[in-house]
Amino acid sequence: MPRIDCNAFLGAYPWRKVPGTSPDGLLQALGRTKIDVAWVTHLPGLFWRDPTEGNAWLYETARKEKRFKPVPTLHPALPSWERVLADAVTAKAPAVRCDPLYLGLDPAGGEMRALATACGAARMPLMLAVRLEDGRQRHPNDRVAELPAAAVRALIRSDRAVRLLVTHADHSFIEEVHFGSTPDEARRIWWDISWIWGPPEDHLARLLDTIGTDRFVFGTGQPLRLPETSVAKLDLLDLSPERRRAIECDNLQALAVA
Repeated sequence: MPRIDCNAFLGAYPWRKVPGTSPDGLLQALGRTKIDVAWVTHLPGLFWRDPTEGNAWLYETARKEKRFKPVPTLHPALPSWERVLADAVTAKAPAVRCDPLYLGLDPAGGEMRALATACGAARMPLMLAVRLEDGRQRHPNDRVAELPAAAVRALIRSDRAVRLLVTHADHSFIEEVHFGSTPDEARRIWWDISWIWGPPEDHLARLLDTIGTDRFVFGTGQPLRLPETSVAKLDLLDLSPERRRAIECDNLQALAVA
């Protein structure tokens, strides 16, 4: 059974030294945790004025390693962002990424709504992170706010074709968005499990029972988070092989082709 990590990064982190950020380091982690494919984003670019400048390196790195699938970054307030989206479609990227608060953008503003509409028209999933690190360990200069749940609801309502992949969300965030959305809106949002607590709190088990397995996908947040954690959450649950396969593989494949 293949295991796909939809939430992995390559490159240095500006706020602290993080091991395993090189392509070789990530490949070692994939082998250690039996992950077959990783959707990867250029981590340093998230902090650059123009994050799209890291996309060329990302594409080249992914061409050299078949286990990497590039998730390029877009900035909808910069010129030619439509071309960046078109490049992602041409490259058959599984998704594109935009973290508006890292770019100084209103997460539910006009630029983000235009991006969501364009992604919907291009049948390209849009990925956003609620956070990258726990607030208790962040550097004092790292003052980027967390993505608000209201912004996710606004984006999913901005266009009926948009599909969102939200990473690093905890159970309360997911419940706020899911139960505050219409059934059609909720069906167009996927959540990775990287920030959801497993046993003994059993937040993940509760979400799978109340929201449904089809809304959740396997993601680790590595190398900022230990990939073994996401694997252990599933190991500790009493999941049928079909439900586990849905989380680790089938739901992501459905997202990429929906």
